[in-house]
Amino acid sequence: MNHPFRCRCGAVTGHVANPHLTNHSVCYCEDCQAFIRFLGREAELLDARGGSEGVQVLPKDVRFETGFERLATLRLSPKGMVRWYATCCSTPIGGTPPTAKLPFAGLSRACLENAAPSVEQSFGPVRFCVFTAGARGDPKPRRFGVAGFVLWMIGNRLRARLTGGFRQNPFFDTATDRPLVEPRVLTPAERGRLGATVREVRAPPRELAQGAGCG
Repeated sequence: MNHPFRCRCGAVTGHVANPHLTNHSVCYCEDCQAFIRFLGREAELLDARGGSEGVQVLPKDVRFETGFERLATLRLSPKGMVRWYATCCSTPIGGTPPTAKLPFAGLSRACLENAAPSVEQSFGPVRFCVFTAGARGDPKPRRFGVAGFVLWMIGNRLRARLTGGFRQNPFFDTATDRPLVEPRVLTPAERGRLGATVREVRAPPRELAQGAGCG
Protein backbone atom coordinates (compact mmCIF):
# COMPACT_ATOMS: atom_id res chain seq x y z
CA MET A 1 0.00 0.00 0.00
CA ASN A 2 1.23 3.50 -0.87
CA HIS A 3 0.49 6.60 1.18
CA PRO A 4 -0.20 9.80 -0.81
CA PHE A 5 1.32 13.17 -0.02
CA ARG A 6 0.46 16.65 -1.23
CA CYS A 7 1.11 20.28 -0.46
CA ARG A 8 -1.67 22.42 0.99
CA CYS A 9 -2.86 23.72 -2.40
CA GLY A 10 -2.45 20.39 -4.19
CA ALA A 11 0.12 21.49 -6.76
CA VAL A 12 2.81 19.14 -5.39
CA THR A 13 1.70 15.51 -5.16
CA GLY A 14 3.24 12.09 -4.82
CA HIS A 15 3.24 8.98 -2.70
CA VAL A 16 5.35 7.00 -0.24
CA ALA A 17 5.85 3.30 -0.89
CA ASN A 18 6.38 0.73 1.86
CA PRO A 19 4.90 2.84 4.68
CA HIS A 20 5.28 -0.13 7.04
CA LEU A 21 9.07 0.26 6.79
CA THR A 22 9.16 3.86 8.01
CA ASN A 23 9.66 5.53 11.39
CA HIS A 24 7.11 7.97 12.85
CA SER A 25 8.67 10.67 15.04
CA VAL A 26 8.24 14.04 16.72
CA CYS A 27 11.05 16.56 17.13
CA TYR A 28 11.33 19.59 19.42
CA CYS A 29 14.68 20.95 18.23
CA GLU A 30 15.19 24.66 17.63
CA ASP A 31 16.06 24.11 13.96
CA CYS A 32 12.78 22.34 13.15
CA GLN A 33 10.85 25.08 14.94
CA ALA A 34 12.87 27.75 13.11
CA PHE A 35 12.12 26.17 9.72
CA ILE A 36 8.37 26.19 10.34
CA ARG A 37 8.64 29.80 11.50
CA PHE A 38 10.57 30.66 8.32
CA LEU A 39 7.54 29.38 6.39
CA GLY A 40 5.21 31.45 8.59
CA ARG A 41 3.06 28.46 9.56
CA GLU A 42 3.98 27.89 13.21
CA ALA A 43 0.43 28.44 14.43
CA GLU A 44 -0.82 25.56 12.26
CA LEU A 45 2.04 23.09 12.18
CA LEU A 46 3.75 23.18 15.59
CA ASP A 47 2.03 21.50 18.50
CA ALA A 48 1.44 23.27 21.83
CA ARG A 49 4.96 22.37 22.99
CA GLY A 50 6.67 23.39 19.72
CA GLY A 51 7.00 19.87 18.31
CA SER A 52 6.68 18.87 14.69
CA GLU A 53 5.85 15.36 13.50
CA GLY A 54 7.58 13.59 10.66
CA VAL A 55 8.06 10.20 9.08
CA GLN A 56 11.54 8.93 8.21
CA VAL A 57 11.69 7.00 4.95
CA LEU A 58 14.13 5.55 2.46
CA PRO A 59 14.39 8.15 -0.35
CA LYS A 60 13.81 5.57 -3.05
CA ASP A 61 10.32 5.00 -1.60
CA VAL A 62 9.34 8.64 -2.30
CA ARG A 63 7.73 9.34 -5.68
CA PHE A 64 6.86 12.86 -6.87
CA GLU A 65 4.01 12.89 -9.38
CA THR A 66 3.31 16.58 -9.95
CA GLY A 67 4.77 19.94 -9.00
CA PHE A 68 8.44 19.12 -8.39
CA GLU A 69 9.32 22.40 -10.15
CA ARG A 70 7.52 24.23 -7.32
CA LEU A 71 9.93 22.99 -4.66
CA ALA A 72 12.54 25.15 -2.97
CA THR A 73 15.21 24.20 -0.46
CA LEU A 74 16.67 25.88 2.60
CA ARG A 75 19.67 25.27 4.84
CA LEU A 76 19.65 27.04 8.17
CA SER A 77 23.46 26.92 8.19
CA PRO A 78 26.16 25.84 5.71
CA LYS A 79 26.31 22.42 7.40
CA GLY A 80 22.60 22.03 8.11
CA MET A 81 20.02 19.68 6.68
CA VAL A 82 18.48 20.41 3.30
CA ARG A 83 14.89 21.37 4.05
CA TRP A 84 12.36 21.07 1.20
CA TYR A 85 9.12 23.04 0.89
CA ALA A 86 6.48 23.96 -1.69
CA THR A 87 6.79 27.58 -2.78
CA CYS A 88 3.16 27.68 -3.95
CA CYS A 89 1.70 27.40 -0.44
CA SER A 90 4.64 27.23 2.01
CA THR A 91 4.03 23.57 2.86
CA PRO A 92 7.03 21.80 4.40
CA ILE A 93 7.76 18.60 2.49
CA GLY A 94 10.65 17.34 4.59
CA GLY A 95 14.37 17.27 5.20
CA THR A 96 17.32 15.32 3.86
CA PRO A 97 21.00 15.09 4.72
CA PRO A 98 23.20 17.22 2.43
CA THR A 99 24.39 14.06 0.66
CA ALA A 100 22.65 11.16 -1.05
CA LYS A 101 25.20 8.84 0.54
CA LEU A 102 23.03 8.86 3.67
CA PRO A 103 19.81 7.15 2.49
CA PHE A 104 17.38 9.09 4.61
CA ALA A 105 14.52 11.53 4.20
CA GLY A 106 12.21 12.88 6.87
CA LEU A 107 8.80 13.83 5.47
CA SER A 108 6.67 16.37 7.32
CA ARG A 109 3.28 15.31 8.63
CA ALA A 110 1.97 18.51 7.04
CA CYS A 111 2.20 16.95 3.56
CA LEU A 112 1.06 13.47 4.65
CA GLU A 113 -2.32 14.36 6.14
CA ASN A 114 -5.22 12.71 4.29
CA ALA A 115 -8.81 11.88 5.08
CA ALA A 116 -7.93 8.22 4.50
CA PRO A 117 -5.68 6.56 5.20
CA SER A 118 -4.57 8.63 8.17
CA VAL A 119 -0.93 9.11 9.10
CA GLU A 120 -1.36 6.69 12.01
CA GLN A 121 -3.04 4.08 9.83
CA SER A 122 -0.16 4.08 7.35
CA PHE A 123 2.84 4.76 9.56
CA GLY A 124 1.73 3.69 13.03
CA PRO A 125 2.07 5.67 16.27
CA VAL A 126 4.96 7.98 17.19
CA ARG A 127 7.91 5.73 18.04
CA PHE A 128 10.71 8.29 18.38
CA CYS A 129 10.68 11.54 20.38
CA VAL A 130 13.83 13.65 20.34
CA PHE A 131 15.41 16.97 21.41
CA THR A 132 12.79 17.45 24.10
CA ALA A 133 14.95 20.05 25.87
CA GLY A 134 13.74 22.44 23.16
CA ALA A 135 10.08 21.97 24.06
CA ARG A 136 8.07 24.82 25.53
CA GLY A 137 7.16 24.72 29.18
CA ASP A 138 7.99 22.32 32.01
CA PRO A 139 8.16 19.50 32.68
CA LYS A 140 9.68 18.58 29.34
CA PRO A 141 8.16 15.78 27.26
CA ARG A 142 9.72 12.36 27.74
CA ARG A 143 12.38 11.41 25.22
CA PHE A 144 12.01 7.86 23.92
CA GLY A 145 12.74 5.52 21.02
CA VAL A 146 16.40 6.46 20.43
CA ALA A 147 17.63 2.85 20.38
CA GLY A 148 14.81 1.85 18.05
CA PHE A 149 15.67 4.72 15.72
CA VAL A 150 19.32 3.67 15.59
CA LEU A 151 18.27 0.13 14.69
CA TRP A 152 15.91 1.52 12.05
CA MET A 153 18.75 3.57 10.53
CA ILE A 154 21.02 0.53 10.39
CA GLY A 155 18.28 -1.52 8.74
CA ASN A 156 17.57 1.36 6.38
CA ARG A 157 21.17 1.46 5.17
CA LEU A 158 21.20 -2.30 4.64
CA ARG A 159 17.95 -2.12 2.68
CA ALA A 160 19.40 0.68 0.55
CA ARG A 161 22.42 -1.46 -0.25
CA LEU A 162 20.32 -4.51 -1.11
CA THR A 163 17.73 -2.66 -3.19
CA GLY A 164 19.96 -0.10 -4.89
CA GLY A 165 18.43 2.67 -2.82
CA PHE A 166 21.63 4.72 -2.94
CA ARG A 167 21.14 5.15 -6.68
CA GLN A 168 17.43 6.05 -6.48
CA ASN A 169 16.88 9.39 -4.83
CA PRO A 170 14.22 11.87 -6.00
CA PHE A 171 15.93 14.70 -4.13
CA PHE A 172 19.48 14.37 -5.51
CA ASP A 173 21.50 13.99 -8.66
CA THR A 174 23.34 10.92 -7.44
CA ALA A 175 26.08 11.32 -10.07
CA THR A 176 27.17 14.68 -8.61
CA ASP A 177 25.74 14.15 -5.10
CA ARG A 178 24.01 17.54 -5.24
CA PRO A 179 20.38 18.38 -4.42
CA LEU A 180 18.20 18.75 -7.51
CA VAL A 181 17.14 22.16 -6.16
CA GLU A 182 20.00 24.41 -5.05
CA PRO A 183 19.50 25.36 -1.39
CA ARG A 184 19.32 28.88 -0.06
CA VAL A 185 21.63 29.10 2.96
CA LEU A 186 20.58 31.54 5.65
CA THR A 187 23.06 34.13 6.79
CA PRO A 188 24.12 34.05 10.46
CA ALA A 189 21.96 37.12 11.04
CA GLU A 190 18.88 35.50 9.47
CA ARG A 191 19.40 32.32 11.44
CA GLY A 192 19.93 34.34 14.62
CA ARG A 193 16.64 36.19 14.18
CA LEU A 194 14.71 32.96 13.64
CA GLY A 195 16.37 31.33 16.64
CA ALA A 196 15.47 34.33 18.78
CA THR A 197 11.78 33.98 17.88
CA VAL A 198 11.88 30.30 18.90
CA ARG A 199 13.47 31.10 22.26
CA GLU A 200 11.04 33.97 22.93
CA VAL A 201 8.07 31.59 22.96
CA ARG A 202 9.77 28.75 24.82
CA ALA A 203 8.05 29.73 28.09
CA PRO A 204 4.33 29.19 27.32
CA PRO A 205 1.27 30.28 29.28
CA ARG A 206 0.77 28.31 32.49
CA GLU A 207 -2.07 26.23 31.05
CA LEU A 208 0.33 24.75 28.45
CA ALA A 209 3.04 23.85 30.92
CA GLN A 210 1.48 20.45 31.58
CA GLY A 211 0.70 19.79 27.89
CA ALA A 212 0.95 16.25 26.58
CA GLY A 213 3.76 16.67 24.05
CA CYS A 214 4.92 13.31 22.72
CA GLY A 215 5.35 11.52 26.00
